[in-house]
Amino acid sequence: MPKPMLKQMQGQTRENNILSANQNQPQKQQFQQMDKMKLDRLLRKTRSKEYIQSLHKLDAGGHVHNQNKLDEIINTIRNEFPDLEISGIMLGIVSICHLGEPYEVHTLDITGQIIEHYKRGQVLPGGLEKARSIAMRGGYDFIEVYTDCCRAISASGTVSVISN
Repeated sequence: MPKPMLKQMQGQTRENNILSANQNQPQKQQFQQMDKMKLDRLLRKTRSKEYIQSLHKLDAGGHVHNQNKLDEIINTIRNEFPDLEISGIMLGIVSICHLGEPYEVHTLDITGQIIEHYKRGQVLPGGLEKARSIAMRGGYDFIEVYTDCCRAISASGTVSVISN
């Protein structure tokens, strides 16, 4: 008879552990939601003039072959978000290209640190294509492309969030 009681007690202990784990689950989800809210708040902040001016240099063309200029632009982006590891969440930046025909948009791939100019109809890599139509509509200086949304940045630095 003592054996069945012991098994029953182990079962009860296991249930208590399962209940304890389930009780902690809402706290974990709440913590993740709080982190998401904090991240969202940080990414909605108005962008600095230095940041906007740095990204305007993407149209100059010479930086494509100049690693120091490219590093300067990447560092400006990282400095804009000092509390974040931006390369983990930002895929890149898309903007209208002013180099003229046949170019339509240009991109800055944050992870690969690559600046590329794309011709009309040429598909953008790495999830950046979703920002092309937003950039082409105009009204924004550039589009930051994130894993979960796009953030359109105006000349004044204001941020508009566009869900995927």
